[in-house]
Amino acid sequence: MTTSRELLGLSPVLPVVVLHDAGDAVPVAQALLAGGIRAIELTLRTPVALEAIAAVAAKVPGIVVGAGTVTRPEHARQAADAGAAFLVTPGSTDAVLDATFATGLPFLPGAATVSEAMRLSERGVDTLKFFPAEASGGTAALSAIGGPLPDLHFCPTGGITVESAPRYLTLPNVGCVGGTWLTPKDALAARDYRRIEALAKEASALGR
Repeated sequence: MTTSRELLGLSPVLPVVVLHDAGDAVPVAQALLAGGIRAIELTLRTPVALEAIAAVAAKVPGIVVGAGTVTRPEHARQAADAGAAFLVTPGSTDAVLDATFATGLPFLPGAATVSEAMRLSERGVDTLKFFPAEASGGTAALSAIGGPLPDLHFCPTGGITVESAPRYLTLPNVGCVGGTWLTPKDALAARDYRRIEALAKEASALGR
């Protein structure tokens, strides 16, 4: 995987995962991989995130691990140093964009409006995260954005469910969707990795 556009083609759903115990990282990644998911976004929302990224990068080579919730410039370098193969930002400030470009890694910068998408396009970015998807107009908004900006592709994230995901995946400017439902809090708390694998299999089938 060498480009952001290729990242969108790895799986129909990119799991957005929040871990509070780094010990869960490898078994969760293995369960997702067993279910057919080939990429995972571990968010930088908890103190164990960088450790979790490093563990998956080292021990689950079959899955592409990235860092999400990159909101400060230093996050980009820290995630890259930990072994992240891609970066995801919820929004796009100049400082964060400069830092993500500096890593040389593929990344999905967040945009919620046409102006934000155009600004990213001016900087040479053609593959974006549409966030927060449902709150920003959902499939109707993305369909409308595709009119004037047909060269941009998106990974919509935020409020998407297994029921609504297929509607996004039918849009020509959507490569995959981001979803938290593959690793629900109760399954993580119970270390129910079989359930996570089952949810991954269901999500993988959405692209068929």
